[in-house]
Amino acid sequence: MPKPRVIYWFRTDLRLHDSPALKAALDLKPEVLYPIWCWDSHYVYRSRVGVNRWQFLIDCMNDVSQSISKINKKSQLYVLREPAVTLLPKLFKAWEITHLVFEKDTDAYGRDRDATVIESAKEAGVEVIFRSGRTLWDSDEVAKANGGKPTMNIKQLQTAGEKVGEIEPPIETPKSFPDPGELKLDFDQTQPEPTPDMNEKYRQNDEGSYNGGISGPKNDFHPPTLEELGLKPATTPHRGGESVILERLNSILSDEQYTGTFEKPKTSPAAFEPQSTFLTSPYLHFGALSCRYFYHRVEEIVEKRRKAKKPVSEPPTSLHGQLLFRDMYFAAQAVLGWSFGQTYNNSHCRFIPWHLPSKVDVSTKLVTGDYEVDDEEKEKQFKRWAEGRTGFPWIDAIMRQLRQEGWIHHLARHSVACFLTRGGCYISWERGAEVFEELLIDHEAACNIGNWQWLSCTAFFAQFYRCYSPVAFGKKWDDNGDYIRKYVPELKDLPKKFIFEPHKAPIQDQKKAGVVVKGDGSQEKEGDVAMYPKPMLDFNEARDVCLQGMKQAYHVGLYGNSPKVLDGSWKQLFDDSGEGPTEGEQGGPGGMLSFEEADGTEEDGHHPATPQKSKGGAVPGSPKSTRGRKREHSQGTLDGAFTKSAKK
Repeated sequence: MPKPRVIYWFRTDLRLHDSPALKAALDLKPEVLYPIWCWDSHYVYRSRVGVNRWQFLIDCMNDVSQSISKINKKSQLYVLREPAVTLLPKLFKAWEITHLVFEKDTDAYGRDRDATVIESAKEAGVEVIFRSGRTLWDSDEVAKANGGKPTMNIKQLQTAGEKVGEIEPPIETPKSFPDPGELKLDFDQTQPEPTPDMNEKYRQNDEGSYNGGISGPKNDFHPPTLEELGLKPATTPHRGGESVILERLNSILSDEQYTGTFEKPKTSPAAFEPQSTFLTSPYLHFGALSCRYFYHRVEEIVEKRRKAKKPVSEPPTSLHGQLLFRDMYFAAQAVLGWSFGQTYNNSHCRFIPWHLPSKVDVSTKLVTGDYEVDDEEKEKQFKRWAEGRTGFPWIDAIMRQLRQEGWIHHLARHSVACFLTRGGCYISWERGAEVFEELLIDHEAACNIGNWQWLSCTAFFAQFYRCYSPVAFGKKWDDNGDYIRKYVPELKDLPKKFIFEPHKAPIQDQKKAGVVVKGDGSQEKEGDVAMYPKPMLDFNEARDVCLQGMKQAYHVGLYGNSPKVLDGSWKQLFDDSGEGPTEGEQGGPGGMLSFEEADGTEEDGHHPATPQKSKGGAVPGSPKSTRGRKREHSQGTLDGAFTKSAKK
């Protein structure tokens, strides 16, 4: 019987240590093994991926390729420049493949892509093997143990995890690697459709990562460069790669007291050079670090301290306990699928009539990629928040660090998320999640979505009256304002007394510090003097308005799949004077102003309702109204390489 000819398809597992799927491939004792990466146009064109995350991914790919070559000089990570759904069927034939092996992906996009690939493999007579390795427990098994329901708190996750079984011990790194076979590419490359390109605004040149053929312009199967992607150089100081994080982990874990007593809520969001946490999240996202390996390394230290009767921290605030939150969000997404990433048709997300609501397609019950501007002032506030020019230095420092470095502390994320949603602007959490999706190097769809729902008190957490002050909370961690001076350098010479509220500084203090506080942030200098904007809102007043809006929304008690949310009659339950686009009797689906801007109304039997006048004074579709802003496609959209189906 001929030996197996195996493709190992790297995706969310750019490592060699503790890889259940890679072990399954090697256990086949294959004649040849092709370690490949399919360059997916969904991420190149259809998802918002900032330059810093691209660089981190490329780092991780190069690192694992070098690790493979160290074991077998004849092998490497072969980056093939075509999406898997069109490329793999051709490789099955050209390389006479018998087995396709990969790590299981429970992201909504990943599930649909993999279903298409599995069907192609079946047609080609190729056996498909996949293993869970991205989370502590298999997310589908956790969901099953939770009664088929999403895990909405840590207790549910822990109870379900106990039913699934012990967290498997890590698998050793392979010491040998089979040779690849002949790399025949005697077939045409299927060029993916480059439009719409959701990342076009970030490119300084045309995107050209597919122009050099499947094996790349140098025929070396190396990852595309940022230059090929048409992007500017990355600004993050964080470098990716399995070898990078394993070396760092060994160094950090050598301090057993720090490891064993770590409590994340006690770490500072204002710390930098170095940060106050381990910064493992981007490595977990790309699979450069195994979550099981990390968990067990920490647990060994904690258990050693327990036996010695030394103090230890406990989950979920402990170091390894933080991984439980990740599993909780993954299991919730595994159940809810596409609807997890949106309010509309989400059975577990509270409906709040936020400003800047997502547009939806009522025939698919999915967001379309646009959002409505119900109030021009809220649109300005959203842009100022995203660009770090709100006039609140604590908020602006966080957003500028995020844009520059691609990472911010979890309490910093809490601050800016609360400010945008229920604690300041009353803008949809989906807008904030999109900005984080673009800028974070550790963006994980399940975790990003879950965290935004948590901080907006639409799911996972309900204590909406607990708000983060953009002044007092920052002072708690950074009384001298060093963090602000680092990331908002125009304020670096302001006295400590005014660093969190520079608009209160007398003119003479502003002049002495070389800054003038005025305007909305659209102007960086006045002559030769740096400018910093005045606060874009009165926080105390805005917080009170938000609290009243949240109280009413909680009293009304609607969820994303409530009939009144789907048919637009939700407006009948809200006071006209309430916060958000609540005026009138008939709204649109999922918080929209009307059905006029919704897609799929003809297929669903809906007819556009008469648009209501918004609090911003404009009617959608009128010359004075901005009909919508493009929401760059992410969790909620596919690249068209295969058909997307939605649960009704």
